[in-house]
Amino acid sequence: MNKKIIAKEEISRWLVLLFAGACGIIVANLYYAQPLVGLISSDIGLPPDSAGMIVTMTQLGYAFGLLFFVPLSDLIENKKLTIGILLIAIAGLLIVITTHNVLIFLIAITMIGLGSVSAQILVPLASFLASVAQRGKMVGNVMSGLLLGIMLARPISSFLASIFNWKFVFILSAILLLILIFILQKKLPSRQPIQNDKYSDIIKSMGRLLRDEEILRRRALYQATLFGTFSLFWTVTPQWLGSNFHLKQQGIALFAFVGVAGAVAAPIAGRLADRGVTNKLTGIAFVTASLSFAIPHLYNGNKLFSLMLLCLSAVILDCSVSANLVLSQQKIYGLDAEKRGRMNGLFMAIFFIGGAVGSSVGGYIYVHYGWKGTSLLGFVLPLLGLLYFLTELKSVNRI
Repeated sequence: MNKKIIAKEEISRWLVLLFAGACGIIVANLYYAQPLVGLISSDIGLPPDSAGMIVTMTQLGYAFGLLFFVPLSDLIENKKLTIGILLIAIAGLLIVITTHNVLIFLIAITMIGLGSVSAQILVPLASFLASVAQRGKMVGNVMSGLLLGIMLARPISSFLASIFNWKFVFILSAILLLILIFILQKKLPSRQPIQNDKYSDIIKSMGRLLRDEEILRRRALYQATLFGTFSLFWTVTPQWLGSNFHLKQQGIALFAFVGVAGAVAAPIAGRLADRGVTNKLTGIAFVTASLSFAIPHLYNGNKLFSLMLLCLSAVILDCSVSANLVLSQQKIYGLDAEKRGRMNGLFMAIFFIGGAVGSSVGGYIYVHYGWKGTSLLGFVLPLLGLLYFLTELKSVNRI
């Protein structure tokens, strides 16, 4: 089969920047609506007790895309696939800003989540372009862009909605994606997978991959634990900032900017992974993520100092989660290159489910047991992941 792909030694810094920026712009669409659910639900007539469906449907669309669209990158030329899926996101964005029908809106927001999985085609493509020795560095750099998109989406959407309105956020995103498609069409290298399997065979093989690949299974569960902790923190903390520190929407948005510092851990982790210290760093990630929930309780006598401790917790937690994400992807991308798309889809879907569980459980715990109960849960979750990680040392197939 004809295979057209850029030579690995020709990768430029500009191309790395393109991958990182594209992933950040795309994945931000998953998070724009989170701080805006109140504004959106009242505008389209969605009952307050159902407002969470706006975020849930986006996540469901993303999960569906991870399981059924991302594996297509092992079958279809990657550039065409990426652009085609992005068009689904753009269509969803355009429907969102023009409809007032609740059902149509929820379908459109699901389309946005579905189209956002194009980022998870770009990440494995970037790793494919890199040499084995440079793979961790490449993935780390690209993931830093993706993580910046995740962390900046909430505060940016909050600020823009406060200045203009919530629809402006989605209009701007649609414009950015259209520009991105033009750039990707011109500059993204082509990659035609060497694959003779049918799509149905690829989907069926995913269950076997999860069963047979211990690295994939472990790394997905490790990250599910950490991302669940991350989602718990960022779901509950805005409520805590409002009730305990009396911050308004813009103050909460400013706090969200603090988490951006966590993105710096991604490229650092990628470089260290290339040096063969992945397991040590994974253990450190679990420990620091757990400690991040203990830090805010070290001192409660002064509101300003307590807020500073909470900011420190946000940075430490985000560093732990982003670092382990890169470490895990570096491991997974070292497996069968021609199955990298479906393995990435499985990995992302599993840890994304962990994030959804952490968010929903965290919200429930906060309502019934307050900030202390939430902190206790956040402290324990990474330790559970750590216990599972320690069994790796006794595994026959050491990772």
